[in-house]
Amino acid sequence: MGKSLVIVESPAKARTISKFLGKDFVVKASIGHIKDLPENKLGVDIENRFMPQYVVIKGKKKIIEELKRSSRDIKEIYLAPDPDREGEAIAWHIAEELGDGGKRIYRVLIHEITPQAVIDAIKNPRELQENLYRAQQARRILDRLVGYKISPLLWQKVKRGLSAGRVQSVTLRLICDREREIKDFVPQEYWSITAQLQHPQKPPPFEARLTQIKGRKIKIGDEKGANEIINGLRGKRFVVEDVTKKEKKRYPPPPFITSTLQQEASRKLRFSAKKTMLIAQQLYEGIDLGKWGRVGLITYMRTDSFRLSQEALREAKELIRRRFGEDYLPAKPNLYKSRARAQEAHEAIRPTSLDLPAEKVKGYLTPDQWSLYKLIWERFLACQMRPALFDQTNIKIRAHDYLFLATGSVMKFSGFTAVYLEGRDDQEGEEEEGILPPLNSGEELELLALLPKQHFTQPPPRFTESTLVKELEEKGIGRPSTYATILSTVQEKRYIKFIERKFHPTELGLLVADLLTDNFPTIMDIGFTAQMEQNLDKIEEEEVPWVKVLEEFYSSFEKNLKKAEKKMRDVKREKTPTEIICDQCGSMMEIRWGKYGKFLSCSAYPKCKNAKMLSRDGEGKVMVQEAQSVDERCPLCGSSMLIKEGKYGKFMACSKYPDCKGTKSLGTGVKCPQQGCGGELVQRRTKKGRIFYSCNDYPQCRFALWEKPIPRPCPQCGAPFLVERRTKRGAKIVCKEEKCDYQEEAD
Repeated sequence: MGKSLVIVESPAKARTISKFLGKDFVVKASIGHIKDLPENKLGVDIENRFMPQYVVIKGKKKIIEELKRSSRDIKEIYLAPDPDREGEAIAWHIAEELGDGGKRIYRVLIHEITPQAVIDAIKNPRELQENLYRAQQARRILDRLVGYKISPLLWQKVKRGLSAGRVQSVTLRLICDREREIKDFVPQEYWSITAQLQHPQKPPPFEARLTQIKGRKIKIGDEKGANEIINGLRGKRFVVEDVTKKEKKRYPPPPFITSTLQQEASRKLRFSAKKTMLIAQQLYEGIDLGKWGRVGLITYMRTDSFRLSQEALREAKELIRRRFGEDYLPAKPNLYKSRARAQEAHEAIRPTSLDLPAEKVKGYLTPDQWSLYKLIWERFLACQMRPALFDQTNIKIRAHDYLFLATGSVMKFSGFTAVYLEGRDDQEGEEEEGILPPLNSGEELELLALLPKQHFTQPPPRFTESTLVKELEEKGIGRPSTYATILSTVQEKRYIKFIERKFHPTELGLLVADLLTDNFPTIMDIGFTAQMEQNLDKIEEEEVPWVKVLEEFYSSFEKNLKKAEKKMRDVKREKTPTEIICDQCGSMMEIRWGKYGKFLSCSAYPKCKNAKMLSRDGEGKVMVQEAQSVDERCPLCGSSMLIKEGKYGKFMACSKYPDCKGTKSLGTGVKCPQQGCGGELVQRRTKKGRIFYSCNDYPQCRFALWEKPIPRPCPQCGAPFLVERRTKRGAKIVCKEEKCDYQEEAD
């Protein structure tokens, strides 16, 4: 019997699978796609039913030759790229290159890289599916049409290097629309009144909040109204009117799918969507676990299905029984309903074996791999456990016409929370439930204090990676497998900044979003984008021809494109006059658009090349943003230095620029703690705009940290510096030493 050839996407996956299949199989990797649309032209024949003009990707010619050599004397080829649309397209293109000479070509779907799963997949191959390939091809052509037709227009009207994308641009609009909601939001004042109460013989003291006056829900608009209520409460008896107790259940969350994994890794691990998917890919493709060999630790990580195999459910049931007992097992397995059109052939993301808990394999994984694997392992186990049970107590307290409410809850059965608690995006606004004493109706309480508190309504929060992924999924925009790329692209193009884990649109991002919304309303319409995703699903399910979807899209797109070429604002040539006089030639300055947004330029340009950063005062009047001087000398010429803003944030530049181009990073006043290093920690910025702090003696010293160092020793343990730590509840100054718990409120 001759050998068979198995072709997968990555070398790591090839190494893992090769060990499972043995000497009768040759396993090779295509290293992703081998063909794509050309980089330097549209590559789509619009007049000929949108036929794509695929070319071999640069650098892949040698890989194709290697695959052809490996298949020369082989009759059976198993194509095993990832089990999704992209994988089907890769398999299709490989088949086009190798499918001659009477070879039998099969498609195999490997959902988890374990010996049994791989062998079963090889034993049960299927034919290549044209409908899956056409769905991927339609998406690729749609993205190419939008990108290659609109991006040059942005280059012409705004500046070179900009890009537009079918899903990317709608994502940008979501961020920009949210920013405008925040800017337009007018806070409304309101007040609350809390009573601190106690029963003389039944500790502890507790708090109750005023909810009604004379049977009507209260609305206190200002301090005067709050004081009037407090005056009305003076001398009143506080009596327990009603005590109700009821059991509440908290149900376990479903197992992870791609989008929820990205959300939870962002909340709990501070991972970007891109990082999450990269690490998940490593866990899926296989990790060398020493005596256990090379094993894929999780199932395929690009999935929108909550389905779990019967074998996985059986494993979970046995482990829960052993570890926690029968009380933690539901009467039957917990099943979760997937959204419409989910790919039910896939499973949810779960560990491939519960015999390999996170602690058992920790020594073989990087810290990031271990953290993500632990998250997946615990979530899967928790999803098959009973709900947590709470006794919730509501106590109504009457003070004449005034009704107060105190709420408390006590856990009576931990259920799934013994293993896992789901992260939250924003805990602000949640009512904290305290411990309540055992009270009965009719009992009189002692009033300790009445506490009025001022509040203001809050604007909607800016998106985090977690909440943006959630928003995209809920609105049906794009695919979870593409979210990581989308979020990276809008940052790389400098349309948005990621500041303190929240997305802020830049001036350039707001401009591009406005231009595209005005000129391409269909492309930027959230409902249309979601409908297009559904159309791609329909192509996959053979409900609609792929060419028809493209024809319907392009007919309106082409009309908008022709209008935009004539009517889109020519921002690049816009000049707004100001009353500011150029300090070099006496001409008037004007506002222009540049690489990083608006700036002040001399109207005599190019004769005078004077340019300044601009700002606006409280009334919106344009001013020159003066560079802040610092007590530092230029390392090149010895002149004084100024703080300026550049591509990666603030930095120090020579005051003699452009004659001298000396620069320095911003110092923090904190000496580098690395032993033997005499450097200073300075502020830097990643390519995505995230601020971090590292030694100015880089690359000789590679010490770095994310938290802002504070140049003060710890008053508790004497550590040389403190750090500013930001949480959902605000900022704190804390000691970074593990054994020290010193902290204080930040300004």
